[in-house]
Amino acid sequence: MNQASTTQDPPRRPLPLALVKLARPHQWAKSIFVLLGPLYGLREYRGEWTDLAVDALLASGAFALASSACYVVNDLADAPLDRNHPRKRLRPIARGEVTAGQAAVFAAVLLACAAGLALASGGWVLGVLVGAYVVNVVAYSLRLKHVVIVDVMSLSLGFVLRVAGGCAAAGIAPSTWLLNVTLFFSMFLALGKRLGERRSLGDGAGAARSVQKSYTDDLLRMLVVVTAVATLVTYAAYIVGRADAGAVVRLWSPGGDVNVLWATLIPATYALLRCIVLLERGEYDDPTELATRDWPTQAAGVLFVLASIGAALWHRLAGV
Repeated sequence: MNQASTTQDPPRRPLPLALVKLARPHQWAKSIFVLLGPLYGLREYRGEWTDLAVDALLASGAFALASSACYVVNDLADAPLDRNHPRKRLRPIARGEVTAGQAAVFAAVLLACAAGLALASGGWVLGVLVGAYVVNVVAYSLRLKHVVIVDVMSLSLGFVLRVAGGCAAAGIAPSTWLLNVTLFFSMFLALGKRLGERRSLGDGAGAARSVQKSYTDDLLRMLVVVTAVATLVTYAAYIVGRADAGAVVRLWSPGGDVNVLWATLIPATYALLRCIVLLERGEYDDPTELATRDWPTQAAGVLFVLASIGAALWHRLAGV
């Protein structure tokens, strides 16, 4: 690290703030995937909505804390490489703000809290799913992230387990379409992150993430587009299927039945295509960061959620 970059570094954080940074609470946004199962299973749920909401939020918290513990483990393993990364070198462990021993204790506390929330909301089934999530992420941190394609599949499995965990907390079975959409969309996120890194880091991408040496720009472009299309086609197929299962409202007669879920396809398509554009430009190197900072993408996400909730409430109130 040269002297110029050192003088530009922010001041060192005290330990409590460094631990908060280490936990990466901004990444808890990914736990919204835990809520997808309860949301789309609202039609089949026969209990009180308040009970469903509490269990879903507790499950979301369990995965959020488990993910923070896994980030700590990942940063412990990646500290030597992170010190060569223009942004990651400022992470608490790589920078020396948190020692290895302190990080290990912190990870154990986070895991214990995650286990407690899981058992309180979804019982042993959710506990097993959270445990499987942790095992998968640790395996990714220690080995799988270095294996081309397998690295993306491992990351995607983490999102699928989140969705399954939300379903377990709600006491409903995850549908095949929900698992498929989750798999393809999470692959899109992971591949998009790798493409964004190549755009922002150029030839230095391989030094920051070794598996980048096995990818090429053209391959990543193709895979990002393929997974985006697969996500949209799978979701569109779900919408078509729901037309025969009550997801319609009669706006006029006769023959005025309209599939209310179709409205959710518009913001979903816009958000995915905008993601591709911004990643290709190199404006962001992580789709998750893009979703928390780019207001048009955020607006599309809000519209998608509102339209989904509206459709679910229609099913519930109409009794179909």
